[in-house]
Amino acid sequence: MDRLIEAMERTIFGQRTNVRLVVAAMLAGGHVLLEGVPGLGKTKLARTLAALTDGSYRRVQFTPDMMPSDITGNVIYNLQENRYVAVEGPVFCNILLADEINRTGPKTQSALLEAMEERQVTIQGETRALPSPFFVVATQNPVEYEGTYPLPEAQLDRFLFKLTLDYPAETQEIEVYKTHGLGASGNGAIEPVCSLADVLAHREKMSRVTVEDGIVEYIAHIVRRTRDDKKVLLGASPRAGLAMLNASKAWAYLDGRDYATPDDVKLVARPALRHRLLLAPQAELEGVTSDVIVEETLAGIPVPR
Repeated sequence: MDRLIEAMERTIFGQRTNVRLVVAAMLAGGHVLLEGVPGLGKTKLARTLAALTDGSYRRVQFTPDMMPSDITGNVIYNLQENRYVAVEGPVFCNILLADEINRTGPKTQSALLEAMEERQVTIQGETRALPSPFFVVATQNPVEYEGTYPLPEAQLDRFLFKLTLDYPAETQEIEVYKTHGLGASGNGAIEPVCSLADVLAHREKMSRVTVEDGIVEYIAHIVRRTRDDKKVLLGASPRAGLAMLNASKAWAYLDGRDYATPDDVKLVARPALRHRLLLAPQAELEGVTSDVIVEETLAGIPVPR
């Protein structure tokens, strides 16, 4: 896992924490929603992760006219064999990049719900299991909202993390320009540093990370506090608490520990909760954001010793 993170950082500049959180999400068996303006390397991040883990990779560009069968697959009539056959869609892969996921309608977005939650899809009544591991990296543009469909709460809740990508520092941006066109960032030049079997083996070890009762109660207090905040219409659900629990274990494992700490919980709280809170209209008018709510919640809860 350390080699995987180091190899990604040699290609993805200026996103050190986000790279580590993406690997942690994959280790925890979750999915990631990336938000950032065009040109920050969101697509490159997913493509690089697939190349380094030697996993199958598919990229789907979401558009308003896309249908659910364009993702999951369909049944067509084979004239040569004189029978109907199922054609699997691009969702049958290890790492799926759902590019600009908010560009398509709710009907098509809902096609991913079963895949993300149950790791299976249903094609004309027949259920088919997806490859393991199955990891969705979705992207959306936070600036241009014309012709977009906001993701429903049920869809957002399926993402373990929502990560915001910002512009790199000047030195890192200069490094991007220096390495551009040298072949170091091309898929053909990237050699895998681990296999999918390694990822699954580390996922099994990660599940045995110790989380003491005090930290579990700490997570529960954080989640429940968001529901009592008057600036929040819809607080975090128990699924959000499970997401924080698994993410804390994954972050501790990547840090070389077999136990989680309150600092792990604090670090993953913002990316795990920011997309699960529905703010009251008055709070939005006052400029309050989900990140502010999470920080205020963490500041108001005693940290277990």
